[in-house]
Amino acid sequence: MGAGVGAAGLSLAEGQRSLGDPRVRYPLWPPLTAGCPVTSTPAMAYPVEVDYAYDDVPSTLFGPAPDKGGIDRWAPLLPPLHAPGLGEGRTPLVELADGVWVKDESRNPTWSHKDRLNRCTVSAAVGSDAQGVVVASSGNHGASAAAYAARAGLRCVVLASAGAPPAVQSFLDAYGAVVLPVPQEERWPLMRQIADRLGYHPVSNLTAAAHTGHAFGPEGYKTVAYEVYAELGVPAAVFVPTGYGELLFGVWKGFAELVRLGLATRTPRMYACEPAAGAPLAAALDRGVPAATVQVGPTSAYAIDCSVSGYRGVVAVRESGGRALRVTDAQMAAARAELAAGGLWAEFSSAVSLAGMRQLPPSDEGAVVCVSTSSGFKDMSTGRDPLEPLSPPDWTAVAGRLRAAGISLA
Repeated sequence: MGAGVGAAGLSLAEGQRSLGDPRVRYPLWPPLTAGCPVTSTPAMAYPVEVDYAYDDVPSTLFGPAPDKGGIDRWAPLLPPLHAPGLGEGRTPLVELADGVWVKDESRNPTWSHKDRLNRCTVSAAVGSDAQGVVVASSGNHGASAAAYAARAGLRCVVLASAGAPPAVQSFLDAYGAVVLPVPQEERWPLMRQIADRLGYHPVSNLTAAAHTGHAFGPEGYKTVAYEVYAELGVPAAVFVPTGYGELLFGVWKGFAELVRLGLATRTPRMYACEPAAGAPLAAALDRGVPAATVQVGPTSAYAIDCSVSGYRGVVAVRESGGRALRVTDAQMAAARAELAAGGLWAEFSSAVSLAGMRQLPPSDEGAVVCVSTSSGFKDMSTGRDPLEPLSPPDWTAVAGRLRAAGISLA
C-alpha cells in the first residue's frame, strides 16, 4: 500500500466485511472490487462494506463544522483519503415546499453525486499503487472518475457507449481520459482485462450475477446523511434515485452510523425510486430475493436504467422500513418541471426522487429529503438550436414574444 496523504491518516477504517454474512471479514487492503469471494456464488454476488473502530470516533466529529472543504471533515468514518479532493460535498439543502427538501448534488465539482464516491475509489487506487483507473460508464461516474484520476496524477480509461451525453464527453475530453466506445455487454470483461494487464484499479462494478461495485465507493455517500443530519436532523424519509443502489445504501448507512454512535434514535425510511421501465430492486423485493435481473424498456432516465440490482439496496430498504417505488417517465417529467419552477435544473434521472415522493399521500411525520443527483446539463437532450433573432428588434417584436410566452402586457 502506498503512503498516505491528506486526511488518510485520520481514518478509523479497520477492514472489510461481507454483507452476505457479516461474520466474514477481510483486511482493509487490498480493496475488494468484485464482491465477497466467500459468500458469493455463481448465481449471486454479495458486496462488502468497510468497517470502522466506532468506539474511537471523536466526540467532536459531529459538532460545529471546521473550516475545511470537501468530505475531509468526515475522514474518521471514511476509508483512507489518499487522493486529493476537489471540494466535493457540502452541497445545499434547498426547501422546495413546506417540509420537502432537496439535497442538490449537482453542486459537486463535476456536477453529480459521483464525486463523493470517486474521492474514495480513486483514493483506493492511489493507496494500492495502481498505474491508473478504469471505469465502465457513459455518464456521471465516468466524468467524475476522470476528474479525480487527473487530480491524483493517474491515467483514466473509460469504457463508454458511443452515444454518451455531450456534456459528459466534454468532461472526459477536458480531463484527458482515454474513452473506448464499446457495446455495453463488452464493458465488464474488457475492464477486467485492463485491470489485470495494465495494473489499473477498477472503480466500477466487475460482477455480472448482481451488482457489487467497489468496497470503498458507497462510503463516500454516507456524507450525504451526515450533512443532512447536521443541518436538518433525521428526516422522516429520504427519497433516492436508484440504479444499482449504492447511493441508497450509503445514505442509509450514514444514518445507521449516527444511531450506532448514539447521536440519533432512528434512521429515516429509505425510498428507492426507480424507472418503471426496469426497476430491478423493486423486483428483488417483490420476489424476496437478494438481487434480480429484469428487461429494461424505453426510458429517458438513462443514468439509472439498470437491468440488474444489488444486495445493498435490499439491505437499505429492509433495515429502514422503506419501499422501492416504480416511477414513470411522465411522472419524472412533471417532477423535473416542479424542480425547475423552484430554480433547480435537474438531470431527468435525478427528478425520479421527487416524482417518487409525490406518489405517496401527504404525511405529517416530519420533513422529507429528495436527493437530486446531477445537473440537467448531463441529459442526452441538452442543447438547442440557435435562438431566432428579433426582427426587427423593436417593442412590437418584444411584445409578440412575451405574449407567446404567456406574459400579460396589460
